[in-house]
Amino acid sequence: MDRPLQRIVYATLATVSGLVLLFGYRTSHGEEMTATAPAAGGSVGAPSDVTGSTSGGAGSTGSTGSTASSGLQNGTYTGDSAGTRYGPVQVQITVSGGSISAVDVLDYPSDNPRDRQINQRALPMLISETTSAQSARIDMISGATYTSEGYLRSLQSAIDQAQS
Repeated sequence: MDRPLQRIVYATLATVSGLVLLFGYRTSHGEEMTATAPAAGGSVGAPSDVTGSTSGGAGSTGSTGSTASSGLQNGTYTGDSAGTRYGPVQVQITVSGGSISAVDVLDYPSDNPRDRQINQRALPMLISETTSAQSARIDMISGATYTSEGYLRSLQSAIDQAQS
């Protein structure tokens, strides 16, 4: 193969490879999040509203009642505290009408300004995705990987309790 034709073939292959990678890349929702009101009850709208205290432990802290098609029993459920590299994360959910109506973050890393900055952005996004997805199958937040992982573990623990 002569030199110019070889360059054309390589350039075409590189372009096709680039397009395949570009269109195959799955992004998160990428929406700008603002503090939003919960569907029902007093959910956290922003981390500054979070008490930052730790609950006495995991377990159901409310009455349970009817079960909807989602399999979740009405009540308030506190997930296990999930340890992360930067501190524990603990989530509490409120189930109403068989669906997650509110999410409160009881504990999250907040020991330094950087932790507070990261979580001020990440927690409202995680809460919003949880109430939209009605499960722990949500996207993690870029730049808040450890908080996202801890949030998901604690959230799944709370959902497991609501399904019991």
